[in-house]
Amino acid sequence: MPLEIPQSLRREWTIIHRGTAEVLPDEELLAKLIAARDQGRPLRVKYGADPSAPDLHLGHMVPIGKLRELQDLGHQIVFIIGDFTAQIGDPSGQSATRPQLSPEQVAENAKTYLDQIYRVLDREKTEVVYNSAWLSKLTARDTIELAAKYTVARMLERDDFHKRFVEERPIFIHELLYPLYQGYDSIVVRADIEVGGTDQKFNFVVARELQRAWGQEPQIVLTTPLLVGLDGVKKMSKSLGNYIGITEPPREMFGKTMSLADSVMLDYFALVLQYDEAQVAELRTALESGALHPRDAKARLAREIVARFYNAPAADAAAAEFDRVFRERQAPDEVPIAHLRSETGAALPILDVLLAAGLAESRREAKRLIAAGGVDIDGLRCDHLRTTVEPGEHLLKVGKHRFCRVVVTAD
Repeated sequence: MPLEIPQSLRREWTIIHRGTAEVLPDEELLAKLIAARDQGRPLRVKYGADPSAPDLHLGHMVPIGKLRELQDLGHQIVFIIGDFTAQIGDPSGQSATRPQLSPEQVAENAKTYLDQIYRVLDREKTEVVYNSAWLSKLTARDTIELAAKYTVARMLERDDFHKRFVEERPIFIHELLYPLYQGYDSIVVRADIEVGGTDQKFNFVVARELQRAWGQEPQIVLTTPLLVGLDGVKKMSKSLGNYIGITEPPREMFGKTMSLADSVMLDYFALVLQYDEAQVAELRTALESGALHPRDAKARLAREIVARFYNAPAADAAAAEFDRVFRERQAPDEVPIAHLRSETGAALPILDVLLAAGLAESRREAKRLIAAGGVDIDGLRCDHLRTTVEPGEHLLKVGKHRFCRVVVTAD
């Protein structure tokens, strides 16, 4: 039976549900909204981010954008930096155990998070906490009591654990603790709603059970779709190299957006820019009728994304630079320069050059770029991992939009 939404809550109800994958249970959400209105208090909306890498990308901005909408509705955002849970590693969606990070690595990564989230959230209205403040204080007895609230059978219902169990791949005990610790976060901050990607649903449901066990009213689960990356297939991820970082220079952000597959472009309007259903439908109609060319729609998307994380002048400059470089096939006016030394005077391996120039984050990514035909040296495609770069000055291009002038000097 459909819920009867009071007229006074219909706008808020629509905004909360817009662009979500799932909100459950709806009847509990309605009860919370009515109670909060009657009591004159905001709902406490929890979002947790483990600083497992230093930079956030557009995929992270989908749930964070939903947080901003809830913040604008007057609700209290509680942003949890998981400096304790990051040392365990979230097993969500993982086919193997994540490598554990050191406290030093986590602390270094966490430094950048706040500046990045405040590009979207209101600094003055966001409550920021670190879960090491309470999780590091749990005793062995506390952890045993927490673990006693959930069964192994229920834990193995989780898709990634189930697959690993069936395929006889390791599941370590500390991984089973992760959902329990994340759920304990909800108890400590007294969360009314928890927001995150669809891959977090299991963790959120565990938190509901733990809150009940602690005598709290369980939180609402609000999940947002996972943003597909630049490859048009897999979710956006730094490890897959298919991401757009929110701190990347405007020119790179614009160029990467222009490389998106046409098939996922409308998802970016909806999920990153929060276009409503009517606006997305209007764009779809214009594209299908031929009234709007996909390239022009993508340029609009790229311009608006850059403007959101920088400003309108930066977006205009990035658009002009893109047109000049890619329509006229010229290198950008401002190309970063990397000075490399060859101690023996010999040519340097291309993998070493890509890493040293900052064009790849790992040898694995460098190999992937070369294998995909995405590396050019002085206008010629690099198609072999054994390619070398002679002493002298060279223009390297990675993908469709990243340039670097490499100067190799011989000692």
